[in-house]
Amino acid sequence: MGISIILLKIYINLFYSAKRKVYKWIKLTCELLMGKKMPKIKEPTSKFIKIRCPKCKNEQITFGKTATEVSCLVCGKVLAEPTGGKSRVKARILEVLE
Repeated sequence: MGISIILLKIYINLFYSAKRKVYKWIKLTCELLMGKKMPKIKEPTSKFIKIRCPKCKNEQITFGKTATEVSCLVCGKVLAEPTGGKSRVKARILEVLE
């Protein structure tokens, strides 16, 4: 039983960044073998976003919670401002990346 617990911990570390289905399978297996419930893993709420400059139509990828002003790399127009949490985007959001 000691080896199976170690193997399960290795599996959890390997598949931590994998899809949710794999984590659920590991969680159920762990609960069956060890008789314990695993703690919930919080998923990040921050995302990367692809935005388009309204002035020159340049597309660029930025973080959704920026700590500094994001300027267009081509024309220099301010595309996003920090607000202490999520940034205020002044450009068109094309896509939210995961």
